[in-house]
Amino acid sequence: MPLTINIDLSDEDLQHFAGVVESARREASDKSNAEVVEAATQLATKASQSNPPQFVKDRLLMLDSLIAMLRDEGWALSEADAANVRSALAYFVSAGDAIPDNVPVLGFIDDAIMIELCARELRHEIEAYDDFCDFRQREAERRKLDPASVGRADWLEGRRDELQERMHKRRNRDFRGGFGSGFGTGFGGSSGYGPVRRYSDTGWRPGPFRFR
Repeated sequence: MPLTINIDLSDEDLQHFAGVVESARREASDKSNAEVVEAATQLATKASQSNPPQFVKDRLLMLDSLIAMLRDEGWALSEADAANVRSALAYFVSAGDAIPDNVPVLGFIDDAIMIELCARELRHEIEAYDDFCDFRQREAERRKLDPASVGRADWLEGRRDELQERMHKRRNRDFRGGFGSGFGTGFGGSSGYGPVRRYSDTGWRPGPFRFR
């Protein structure tokens, strides 16, 4: 029979993760998008092949979305926005793990927690990107096109700009302390951060990783 375990993180726990993230960001400050994406992809691939618990599988979907944002030509993030995503993914460049990844079942729990925290900090980016992917999929199908082949098509530009503007407004509203200020102060607590919207997989996005 299944067993449900709830994980409650105290303010002290969140501060610990915040310190880990900040250290990882410093270590990865000279890494390119490609290097950070490669490290995160390797972690996601290794985790998916280990038959992890559902909690981890759900977070791998979020990680997959963050990776896709940096690889998606059609989404065309500015350098500043790409730096925000790269900063969140920097943790996965670091070799340090609270729980070694080779520990059966539990080995990727700490990575999954970190993905959840990163996804909450980037929830507006994830929501905007999911909406963009859904739009691209629907519009490509209407035009009888393969969504993987449209690149930066002109008909994507208006919707992309609209969604990225929404993303900026919501991020500026919620993160007045600057990117990264949410760690240790608001996840699931009193600052008003809602849970990140669950990953949408109805629209095409760069793979090759799809976690089911």
